[in-house]
Amino acid sequence: MADPLIVTTSTDPFIRGLDYLYGVRSLALAPEMIGMVDNLDHRTAICIWIGNHIDGVNSQLNAYLQRCHDCFHRQEQRPIQIFAAPIIQSFGIDGLCNLKTHPVTLLIDVGRVVPEDWLRLVAHEYAHAHVGSPGHHLPFERSLTHLCLGLEISAPLNQPEQQDCLKFYPDCVLTQDPLAFWRGEGANQRSLN
Repeated sequence: MADPLIVTTSTDPFIRGLDYLYGVRSLALAPEMIGMVDNLDHRTAICIWIGNHIDGVNSQLNAYLQRCHDCFHRQEQRPIQIFAAPIIQSFGIDGLCNLKTHPVTLLIDVGRVVPEDWLRLVAHEYAHAHVGSPGHHLPFERSLTHLCLGLEISAPLNQPEQQDCLKFYPDCVLTQDPLAFWRGEGANQRSLN
């Protein structure tokens, strides 16, 4: 675990994974958003997988974060950190931007979308961080459009009725079982090996 905000001294994968989950809980908008530490049915498998693989996942997310940064001039770039985290399904979100942390924190549930769409999810949350607001309003739309053009993703259409669509833009292919990724199961794991 390279990030100083998420510290573990253990070499045991389960403990490393559990420490990681507690670390990202402290960065979420509300700690209960990252509830896998309480989910006894899946906790062991998820913590072991995280302990063994999270550095690679976060490295990929950081590469996507850098691509988003590269779409803006240096003086327009805000300090942002990014982490993968299993977000409780009842919150109904694939990622979040916590503007109250410094640097701003993006938490991305990489289990919810196929790996080919992780960049799209990062771009959406980055746009929130860039404008410093959680809403899907005109400044968000401008930032997201700028990112989409720079990342070669089709930009949202500038239409008044589109604000509701911006909540889910750019489109991502959802997975059927978000926790399967975090347990180390399924086809989505192949892209990490």
